[in-house]
Amino acid sequence: MEKEDGIRCPMDPEVQTKEIAELSETYRAINRKLAEFVVGNMQLIDLIMIAMLAEGHILIEGVPGTAKTTIAKSMAVIAGCSFNRIQGAIDLQPADMIGVRIYNQEKKEFILNKGPVFTNILLADEINRVNPKSQSAFIEAMSERQATIDGTTLALPSPFFVIATQNPYEFEGTFPLIEAQRDRFMFNISSSYLNNSDELDIIRRASAGRLDWDLYAKTLSPLLSPDLIRHHIGVVGGVTIGEPVLAYIRNLVMATRSHPDVQLGASTRASIALVRGGKGVAALDNRTYVIPDDIKQITKAVLAHRLILTREAEVEGLSPAAVLDDILSRVEVP
Repeated sequence: MEKEDGIRCPMDPEVQTKEIAELSETYRAINRKLAEFVVGNMQLIDLIMIAMLAEGHILIEGVPGTAKTTIAKSMAVIAGCSFNRIQGAIDLQPADMIGVRIYNQEKKEFILNKGPVFTNILLADEINRVNPKSQSAFIEAMSERQATIDGTTLALPSPFFVIATQNPYEFEGTFPLIEAQRDRFMFNISSSYLNNSDELDIIRRASAGRLDWDLYAKTLSPLLSPDLIRHHIGVVGGVTIGEPVLAYIRNLVMATRSHPDVQLGASTRASIALVRGGKGVAALDNRTYVIPDDIKQITKAVLAHRLILTREAEVEGLSPAAVLDDILSRVEVP
């Protein structure tokens, strides 16, 4: 609940409990509906929902063909939101993503042609194929939730949520995001091949003709709306997070900055992401308060892509995930 001046007001405990319960059940219903068509990737689906409720964005790294587009399109339909997709390419210009003013000969005036960023849910596929200049323009629009076209600044639709992907196994003609750009994403998750059981499930569905997204889409109906999502964002923001858990978040982040195998630790933006993400986890689990396990659940997704290891650690074959395992085992849990 907010006053007219935008200051958040405490919600009545009974009202908050009811709101959280309704929110939790709605997103569980979304999860069940997506599971009817999407095989595996449940962690990705959970993180997408958490990021959306926490007003964050998600970066997915991994092999192609892991249902990223299917999940994003399905989520947009169920959320009752608009959806656009940008396909990364080296010749993609900022105007191709953000938009441009075009002169209309008949009307003798410039017409604003908005780019694909003007949507609720945006899939930016293979963002590492986009040239650095266009990457910077895109990340700025994503972070500021606004775009400037020929000197005119326009707010992006609300909610605005980005799912970006990049393939770390391709190097020719790619421009990996720099650390400051990666830091703008709340979550980073690595997608991998399906396990044996899920792979066989996909094969069976394909054999039975049950992998047609168009047919599946006909069974989808909106369970949300942009207005309801904005309301849910406010509800999640009101989830309680106690001082011991806040100190736990601080200790985790500070540990990344002093770890001997880390050259560059997590930023303050990472601390904020853990707070907001932890509230999202708690809400989806039908709780009005955050517990340490909520923070543990998202620690790697929030912190791993923000760490730069020392050269010695990389030579030894260490990964950010391994370093975070060590940190999680050492930092005292309240």
